[in-house]
Amino acid sequence: MKLFINWIVQAIAIGITAYLLPGVIVESFLAALILAVVLGAINTFVKPVLVILTLPLTIVTFGIFILILNALLIMLASGIVPGFAVAGFGSAFLFAIILSIVSAILHSFGGSKEPKLS
Repeated sequence: MKLFINWIVQAIAIGITAYLLPGVIVESFLAALILAVVLGAINTFVKPVLVILTLPLTIVTFGIFILILNALLIMLASGIVPGFAVAGFGSAFLFAIILSIVSAILHSFGGSKEPKLS
């Protein structure tokens, strides 16, 4: 159930972020749901390999290259998901940053409903 809720919250965050940025188009909520799954898969399987391969560049740029890598992965997702488009690298870069902020804000509202043992 928690996975389903996280999926819906991520899709809502994608919709909000696309609404805020003029260079990003999400045609429907279904496209946002599919994008949430695709981004989750990319972040799970592709991103760790790319982070390891680009580790020297990431160290030299003090971690800034991770932001560039995120934008490139957003552009990859736009090529995979029908109904999702980004205007270019700049839009993908801003989308990645704002999506993480919006997603963090939405997830903070959820909180933990489980009782904590002290």
